[in-house]
Parts: sequence; structure tokens; C-alpha cells
Amino acid sequence: MTNDAGTDTVPQPAETRLIGKYEIIKELGRGATSVVYKAYDPFQDREVAVKAVFPEALGDQEHGRRYRKLFVTEASFAGKLSHPHIVAIYDAVAEEEASYIIMEYVDGTTLEPYARVDHLLPLSRVLEIIYKCAKALDYAAREGVIHRDIKPANILLAGETDIKISDFGAALNAASDSTQITGIGSPAYMSPEQVREQQLTYQTDIFSLGVVFYQLLTGRLPFLGTNNYSIIYQIINVDPAPPSRFRNEVPPQIDAIVLRMLKKNTADRYQTWGDLAGDLVDVLGGSRAKARDGMPEAEKFDTLRKLEFFRTFTDVELWEVLRLAKWHQLPLDSVLIQEGDIGSSFFILAGGEVQVRKQDRLLTVLKSGECFGEMAYLGKQKFQRSASVVATTDIVVIEIRAETLPQASELCRHHFNGAFLELLVDRLGMANLRLSQLLTERNISVF
Repeated sequence: MTNDAGTDTVPQPAETRLIGKYEIIKELGRGATSVVYKAYDPFQDREVAVKAVFPEALGDQEHGRRYRKLFVTEASFAGKLSHPHIVAIYDAVAEEEASYIIMEYVDGTTLEPYARVDHLLPLSRVLEIIYKCAKALDYAAREGVIHRDIKPANILLAGETDIKISDFGAALNAASDSTQITGIGSPAYMSPEQVREQQLTYQTDIFSLGVVFYQLLTGRLPFLGTNNYSIIYQIINVDPAPPSRFRNEVPPQIDAIVLRMLKKNTADRYQTWGDLAGDLVDVLGGSRAKARDGMPEAEKFDTLRKLEFFRTFTDVELWEVLRLAKWHQLPLDSVLIQEGDIGSSFFILAGGEVQVRKQDRLLTVLKSGECFGEMAYLGKQKFQRSASVVATTDIVVIEIRAETLPQASELCRHHFNGAFLELLVDRLGMANLRLSQLLTERNISVF
């Protein structure tokens, strides 16, 4: 390229736009008070989402104080909520020149496109999504946080059913005695107690998630009106029609779950997130039996939660286990471990029974919740199997390769080590008991 004088010129790169140290890649979306960008963090070498608040929003005399309070609220949660189904907050800056939050970047879309009648998801996927939302919001509630603005736009979907709840900017600390902030939340998704500006508990999130559930099932809202006032009237006074009226394939069990989530009186609504999650798993399990397909993640999680081996694991750590593990449903007489083989996997029995045999001699019978093959992990190397393990019934077994455990968090590995230690102590105690019985039978005294 040359200029008018004929001298060579070198094209200059466009100036990289920065917010703080973050390099803006593109805009992802904007609302009345903020804009969200996809950006690059050069220090951590990762993509992030930057939520920047418009200066005029924070400076507005009428609403600025409220917006600033919301922003500071969201920023205060940085590092507090750590869950695989909640968007992580990495950093926050609240200054006069710039106010922004740095969040985990999720490569996906919101649930909004799937809340339309012409773009509905299969029932099984909807159930999985709502289950994961319920578990994430249960975690938040146990951390003392109520979201207060659950809606499709605040739930991100990546892949089939991997969800992330975002935008805790309207969240409320459940332990706080501060006055409720008027106008928080989207009217169509508000609970009766929210529109009445009453004291809120986690049950307001159960109601709002029920509205999202209804919309994902039918493509329509349970409470319709020509304006916000008519919508609020319906939320307070009108019971919605069951979802099956607008989608024939919705079974009665799902109707019952949704309508219970949408009860006006909190006493009639689900009393715990666990009760809701349990009912969702029951429906998922029934649909899986009919379809004879793979085990839904919700059912896997519920199974892990009930196993003694994982008794000390938190819900967050169980989601880690799900990512690391392989699940197998195997018939009677299946050989899981062959004596003399080399292996690096250990197993937790999630259903059924197996026999442990050495040189065709029965050593023991293991039942649901028990572990075997753990020396492949404890030995820190591929291990020669000293016995065979054979299924004596149809079984469900969880396989974890020892080399994948370093991918887990330190706390997750700590709980695996603790579970294995308990297992070894129990087995040592059983071995001592058997030795004592054997010596007694042979009239041998040990001094």
C-alpha cells in the first residue's frame, strides 16, 4: 500500500478495546442497565464474560442507588457460590469510571429459544434441565442466597442438558433483615409473595422455576395478561391449567409437579428442593424404563447421593464424580475383573450383587454401595488383579479410572481418600475377625 506521495505505508492493526485488563471480543447482549461482552483474559489465558454497567444507570438520580446496590450485591457473591450449574464470578470492579463483573463464559444460549411452542425440547431434556436448576438453587439456598429472578433468559444451556444459572444481581441474602427492593424480578415469573412485597424464602425461586418449567413444556406462560397488572392479578388469584392441556404427551406426574411448584400458598408448595428433585428423578426413572435407554444424569446423581461410599461428598463433588465416571448396566454372570489381568479402574456397585473369587474359591459377596478394585487407585499405578469379580444378579456399576482422579478438585480427592480409608479399616477388621475365628476353630492360642 502506498500513500499519495508514493511512500510505503504499513497497515496498522485496529486498536483492541479493553475493559480493565480484559480484551473485548464481541457483544453478547444488553439490557436496560448493562451490556455483556465476550472477552479474553490475557493473565489467565481464558475467555470470560464481562458484564459492564452503563454509567448513566448508576448515576441516575431516581434509580441509580438501587442499581448500584444490585451491582454491589452481585459483586459480593464473587467466590461465594461455587457450583457446576451456577455461572462462576471471577472478579468485580465497582468504581466511578467503570463498574463491571467478570464471569465464566458459557458457550451456549439461554433457554429463551426453547420456551416457544415451535421449538420445544423433548420431555426428558426438560426434566434434566429443571432437575439441575433445582439442585443448583438448593445449593445457593443452603449458602443463604435466594436468586429472585429465575427466568429463561437467566439460564444458559450448553450442549444437551448442561445448564448454568446466571445473573445473581437480584439475589437476596436469606439471612439479611434488609428491606425488600421493589420491582426486582420479571413480573411473569414472580411468586405471589414477591408481587405482594412480602418476606421471601427459597420457595419464591421454586415458584419461578415452576413458571420456567411450564413454559419449557408448553411454549406458553401459566399466567397471561395484556399488561403487568393483569399478569399480577392472575399470579395472585388464578390457578393455571395443567401443562398437559397444551401438550398431550405430558403425563399426570409432571402436571402434578408443576402445579405443586406453582401453588399460591407456600405451605402447599414444595417444602424443600430435595422433595422436588426426588419427584423429578421418579419421573425420569419411569420414562427411562419405558424407553430402555441410558440413565439420565439426574437419576445418576440421585443414586450417588444415596450410596454409603459417597456419604461425605458434597453435591458439588458428586457432580465432579459424574463427570469422571462411566456407568455400566450389566447382566448376570458379567465378569468385571479377571484375576491376573492388569487394570487401572476401580468400581462402586450402584445396584445388584457381585461375588469376589480367587482361584474359583468364594472370598466374599459385595452389595450395592460397596467398592472393589481400589488397589488400582491406592497403588498409584496399573495393578495386577488378585481376584475375579463376577455379577450374580443384573447390576449397575460405576467405573472410575485411577488416572482421571487428578482432574478432580482437592476436596473431591480428599473425600475419595477418606472413603477408601474407611473401606480398608473395615476390611482389616473383617480379616482379623476371620483369622480369630479360624484360630479358635483350630484351638490355637495366640499370645
